[in-house]
Amino acid sequence: MALEKLDTVVRKEQIVEAALGLIAAHGVRRLSMAALARRVGLVPSALYRHFGSKREILQAAVQMIGQKAGENLRAVRSLTPNSLERLQYLLTGIIRMIRELQAMPRIMFSEGMATDHPEDKQQVYEMLKGVLKQVEDIIREGQERSEIRADLDAKSLAVMFWGMIPPAVILWHMSDGQFDVTRHAEKSWDLFRDGIRAM
Repeated sequence: MALEKLDTVVRKEQIVEAALGLIAAHGVRRLSMAALARRVGLVPSALYRHFGSKREILQAAVQMIGQKAGENLRAVRSLTPNSLERLQYLLTGIIRMIRELQAMPRIMFSEGMATDHPEDKQQVYEMLKGVLKQVEDIIREGQERSEIRADLDAKSLAVMFWGMIPPAVILWHMSDGQFDVTRHAEKSWDLFRDGIRAM
């Protein structure tokens, strides 16, 4: 890769990371090119050499979140062959990712992302759908190996698994971190695991 192209890739990543930091602090609606330029140490016009608009930056942010989720899933698969352990590691990884990447819930639940550009809402939906499909695949593998109850619908279990996350994240976010989202995830996991584990 040419040095100039590498510099461009690195700069784009810096801009997206800075955007995620601003979104975490102030939300999607208050993200501005001027604030972003200040955060990165550029003049606003320099941002347009890398991104055509704020919307393009938001789309790149969703892509970055999707990449991190994919990395989490790949890491989980390499840690253990056991499906229940994979699901537990996945839940732990998602919670850790949300704690570290506080812009994630703000983007996922942003009214602006949902209403200003329906195709951006679709982008978020497709990303979440991809994660759910991989959770479903782990569950099906567990059912085939008699680790997870075969009488339960894998697709519904995947949705229930995902359902442990948003309420806890909302409470954590609304309480400015006082709600112990990690502890909640651990307790929820125990209940979920006991309900789906094959006897």
